[in-house]
Amino acid sequence: MVRDQICCFTGHRPEKLPWGREEDDPRCQALKDRLAHAVEAHHQKGCNYFLCGMARGCDLYFAEAVLQLRLRCPDIALHAVIPCPNQALRWSKPDRERYERILSQCDCESLIQQHYDPGCMQRRNRFMVDHSAHLIAVYNGIPKGGTAGTILYAMRQGLSVTILDLEESH
Repeated sequence: MVRDQICCFTGHRPEKLPWGREEDDPRCQALKDRLAHAVEAHHQKGCNYFLCGMARGCDLYFAEAVLQLRLRCPDIALHAVIPCPNQALRWSKPDRERYERILSQCDCESLIQQHYDPGCMQRRNRFMVDHSAHLIAVYNGIPKGGTAGTILYAMRQGLSVTILDLEESH
């Protein structure tokens, strides 16, 4: 796989989204549309391999956008980058089912480590950046947290970064 053809993703969990878990909110629908357009634009620029950290919220929106585009463009691959085996263990039943449904459609999986520890999510994010040339991010502008850290790391590593601002989703 040529690194220039690889795109990864970072974004917020539902707790940091203005609509929370209400995915039928028009702002959420608008974000999902913009995310789908960003994935398609990256594919048109030559990306056909997408890495996803499989977290609740925007990561799963991203994975679903990639899978939807793959229905029309079978050259696309989705790679799940899982921080630890019990990532979804404490999630709600609907979230675990969604996770498992998406995971079953992934072309590849990488497990970062065997057990949870406080740094495993950051190691997952760095793995994705270290194996990509492009990053798509959904970002609320707050300069702390995993999404902000991943964007900063990606910029330092020279990735092309596309930021979808949450304020534009309404």
